[in-house]
Amino acid sequence: MDTQTQKFKIRLGLFIAGGLALFVFAIFIIGKQKHLFNPVFKLTASFHSISGLQVGNNIRFSGITVGTVDNIRIINDSTVKVDMLVDKDVQRFIRSDCEAAIGSSGLIGDKLLIISQGSTDAPVIKEGQQLESSEPVELDAIMANLQITTEQLAEIMVNLNSGNGTLGRLINDSSIANNFSQTILNIKTSSKGFSENMDAAKHNFLLKGYFNKKAKAEAQKKQDAEDKKAAEQKKKNADEKKAAKQKANDEKK
Repeated sequence: MDTQTQKFKIRLGLFIAGGLALFVFAIFIIGKQKHLFNPVFKLTASFHSISGLQVGNNIRFSGITVGTVDNIRIINDSTVKVDMLVDKDVQRFIRSDCEAAIGSSGLIGDKLLIISQGSTDAPVIKEGQQLESSEPVELDAIMANLQITTEQLAEIMVNLNSGNGTLGRLINDSSIANNFSQTILNIKTSSKGFSENMDAAKHNFLLKGYFNKKAKAEAQKKQDAEDKKAAEQKKKNADEKKAAKQKANDEKK
């Protein structure tokens, strides 16, 4: 009887010791994740809406978790103040012109607070300083706008398929399409006829002199341009030759 009681006490003691060790280990892990054992400093930011942010959510800077949300309180009907606890080691990297924004880890993940990078010439942020904030974009508003756009596209497709509107009639009405094709054909025929008329006019006795004079004027213009280019090149060669001669004389002296 005494032996069984002694074994029971030993088992009970081992169970309690194991439970305490597991409890301490869990507290250590949770505290490390929530930065409870690291030196921290406080920051604040104000928002019109925190979009589901909660106490204990992570704070990220440059993509790294550097703290947690310590407190959230309503200041008035349009302002919500968020208190942050940030690792002391990170303070020297956070500038006074950094901004706080509310984001999420993934498309539908937990909310988190994101501190943007500031400019290198701005002073380092101080204990208890308030960061500028940018308001979050509500997912509900995005979905509502997307739904409206989808409905508008669907309405346009229905109108096209039913032949409503100018574009719908053009697509679905074969007579309009045939008229459009005939118009293009007429334009091509007119262009061809115009070219033929111009060729005939060039060989006409009365207009032949005009076209010959025009052709001579164009040829003369082209020749003048070539002569001008040749004269410029000749002058350039003469200047180079003169400069070379002057250089040779200077070297002899």
